[in-house]
Amino acid sequence: MRIIAGEMRGRILKTVAGIQTRPTSDKVKGAIFNVLGDRVKDARILDLFTGTGNLALEALSRGAREAVLVEKGHSAFKVVRENIRRLGLEHKAKVVLMDAFKFLDNYHDEVFNLIFLDPPYHQELVSKSLTILSERLFLGPNGVIIAETAKDDQLNAAMFSLEIRKVSLYGDTKVWYLQSMDV
Repeated sequence: MRIIAGEMRGRILKTVAGIQTRPTSDKVKGAIFNVLGDRVKDARILDLFTGTGNLALEALSRGAREAVLVEKGHSAFKVVRENIRRLGLEHKAKVVLMDAFKFLDNYHDEVFNLIFLDPPYHQELVSKSLTILSERLFLGPNGVIIAETAKDDQLNAAMFSLEIRKVSLYGDTKVWYLQSMDV
């Protein structure tokens, strides 16, 4: 796994051993950032269920201002912290060892431009996250939530006061792009 574009292009990211973490493939990651385009520049990023930090670190390489990465697994947390250190991003990236929902409960005054959700599949974690994110207004004006789910998962964005702007399918991964309905 590597950074695929930006100032850190080609830099290798450390991964988590075992099957607990499912990093976003370079193909899917490239497609996500192609859709986001200039929205990444100077953005404030939230990466819930960060795993290795792959998405947030790619965003920082492409010009995001800062990122908060949330991970509850101790081994993944150590890997993220090491990736941040190896890339020299300690001044832009903050990794939090905490359950994603506990983070959302405790940091409800935070506002982000881009929010990445890539939790384990088939556990309704995206739906639960979207409910909280939309109720507590974590998403700034013109902000985008990018959620990865299994290809057979469905989301009813109206339940979350969000509008689905785009859905893309890549193998067994479905990527959803959601925004506030008032945008």
